[in-house]
Amino acid sequence: MAFFNSIISWFNIKRLSQLEEMQINPETVQESELFKLIKRAEDTVWGRRFRFHSIRTIQEFQQRVPVSTYDDLKVYIERMIKGEPDVLWRGEVRWFAKSSGTTSDKSKFIPVSTEAIEDCHLRAAKDVFTIYTTNVPESQIYSGKTLTLGGSSEVSKLNGKSQVGDLSAIYIQNVPFLADFKRTPEASIALISEFEDKINRITETSVHENVTSIVGVPSWNLVLLKHILKETGKNNLLEIWPNLELFVHGGVSFGPYKEQYEKIIPKESMNYMETYNASEGFFAIQNVLKEPGMLLMMDYGIFYEFIPMDELEKEHPKALTIGEVETGVNYALAISTNSGLWRYLIGDTVKFISTYPHKIIISGRTKHYINVFGEELMIDNAEKALKATCAKTNALVSEYTAAPVYMGDNSKGRHQWLVEFEQLPEDPEDFAEILDKELQQLNSDYEAKRHKNLTLNRLELIVARKSLFMDWLKLRGKLGGQNKVPRLSNSREYIEPLLELNQK
Repeated sequence: MAFFNSIISWFNIKRLSQLEEMQINPETVQESELFKLIKRAEDTVWGRRFRFHSIRTIQEFQQRVPVSTYDDLKVYIERMIKGEPDVLWRGEVRWFAKSSGTTSDKSKFIPVSTEAIEDCHLRAAKDVFTIYTTNVPESQIYSGKTLTLGGSSEVSKLNGKSQVGDLSAIYIQNVPFLADFKRTPEASIALISEFEDKINRITETSVHENVTSIVGVPSWNLVLLKHILKETGKNNLLEIWPNLELFVHGGVSFGPYKEQYEKIIPKESMNYMETYNASEGFFAIQNVLKEPGMLLMMDYGIFYEFIPMDELEKEHPKALTIGEVETGVNYALAISTNSGLWRYLIGDTVKFISTYPHKIIISGRTKHYINVFGEELMIDNAEKALKATCAKTNALVSEYTAAPVYMGDNSKGRHQWLVEFEQLPEDPEDFAEILDKELQQLNSDYEAKRHKNLTLNRLELIVARKSLFMDWLKLRGKLGGQNKVPRLSNSREYIEPLLELNQK
């Protein structure tokens, strides 16, 4: 074990110097990443179309290549899935991540090249533990195994060479032997498609391991961990894994789940570490424990651009580079990657809480917000307001979604919140009143629309029955993996079927 740790320490020292350079000179690192991407894609269909060979500056790249969405790239991606080489990225791309988006029936197949697997996703996994052990030098995390809750994978029907699955499945299939040895459960169990069967098998095998860390989405891991406690009859996870010290989380905000994790892991020295990754790439890692914000990772083969929200709907939106961003502003994130996504709008919005080092929080989704009445309610507002409200009412929220109720001939608009509680507030009406006031404190636009009920009436709270959201996802074949409940919507497309199911 000492020899193993010494090898890791040697690699960590080298990597930490690179991370320090990235924080000091992000513009230089990002410019270098962009021109590596352009050079490698010069002779692709996309590269020839936009004359990559003659691009000399970032400004030329931005002027020549349009901001894109999945629909813009779909025809190229379909060619790649069929086995055609040199389309958006050099060579053949054989892995495609099936993006859950939220709960849309429309599937997106995101290309994941060999370079992206090695230089982005696998490198990020190493960085997570490098950064963690730098924060916690006394850590014994390498003495045990990491519990992971993977997704499923299947061969694409379009081409026998193309593998299609969610990102976690692709990662599991490509993880190096040494890392595979340090993970539980084994790949064959982690890749079981049927979620309920998977968590049963994970429970059977993983309770006998020395688990020192857990990695995954807070919501789905909570389902797994509660299942393990129920099946073992234990009161908390430390009775099963006494050396557990870290939960690496991402995918959804940890805020609504933090108190529940603290109950099932009653350990003051337990650490929680946020990451930001998606099918399209791995973007940021919390580099200082106990402090908010994640360090934007600049050298993973991704070039970042940041579009102010008031520019987003323009035909040619202004996009800022890393040296131009400001703190406290919501930006739509656009990326160019080593899988062939070019100026691609990922759908997330981020906000910088510091520069040099550039640290971000995920503030919402470009499509998942409520702005029917000019209130511009973002997910970041919703999460913070819920956290404050739960603290004041001794409640715990499991899942939620919110949507507008439109103005009628003789009625004003309002927001309707459908909330599933782990622990109910004593008075749901009091909860709704406090939540409404917290939103007003956090969002001046919402406050203005609520002023004297001129535009918006107070929000309406509907208490969801137990397991409503899980039942809803199951009906849509979205149980487990990286699937998420849409928190906010500018329409009623999600909340209406949920309300109907809530009556059954």
